[in-house]
Amino acid sequence: MRTALALLVLTLLAGCRMSEAAPAAASEPKRDAKGFPAPDRPVAGIVAPTWSSGPDRDAADESGQLIRALGIRRGMAVADIGAGSGYHTLRLSPAVGPEGLVYAEDIVEAYISGLRREAERRKLTNVRIVVGEADDPKLPPASVDRAVLVHMYHEIENPYALLWNLASALKPGAKVGVIDLDRSTQAHGTPRALLKCEFEAVGYRRLSHRPLTGGGGYIAIFEAPLARPAPQDIKPCPTNG
Repeated sequence: MRTALALLVLTLLAGCRMSEAAPAAASEPKRDAKGFPAPDRPVAGIVAPTWSSGPDRDAADESGQLIRALGIRRGMAVADIGAGSGYHTLRLSPAVGPEGLVYAEDIVEAYISGLRREAERRKLTNVRIVVGEADDPKLPPASVDRAVLVHMYHEIENPYALLWNLASALKPGAKVGVIDLDRSTQAHGTPRALLKCEFEAVGYRRLSHRPLTGGGGYIAIFEAPLARPAPQDIKPCPTNG
């Protein structure tokens, strides 16, 4: 009896040691039909075509700060991703001049239709309206020198897929500028570390990061990927980046 009891205790102890030594298998992230992982964080809903009032943003020179940080100049092709009512599109148009081009992209056709009418009213011949999809901005391949995502990154339903598809539209050496608030995505912002992690997961490289003057959040600049990972190889970032 004692021998049998001793054997049972030894067996149980060995089993405990084995389970302690064996690492827990990491759960595979949820992926879409193309292999892109879902973000491991909340996605904020799209609530309006304009993030804030024009006068507030004008006073902070938000567009000017964005243009200078990205080195946007005449003749460039710039993509305004999530253009909404076109606050930045209408200010990027004169910055690139008649020889340049602004792709005003959004997935909400009602927003972009209003911008189309405003661009026509202003006779802005260098603005191209693009209706994209949640995972693809639908821009021409290798056509963009600079891309901007302003106060909307936290609303992107499929960030890894969108960044991956955006990369194919960027010219070699192109840059992407993101303006957002340093707070949780459900509070309509993106933590700085999380933004860096998600961009780098798709092959982008962060060049700079600094606060915007005027209290409008931060601006982060990324360089286009030299190579993109396969969708199945992209690992989602934890919420804390």
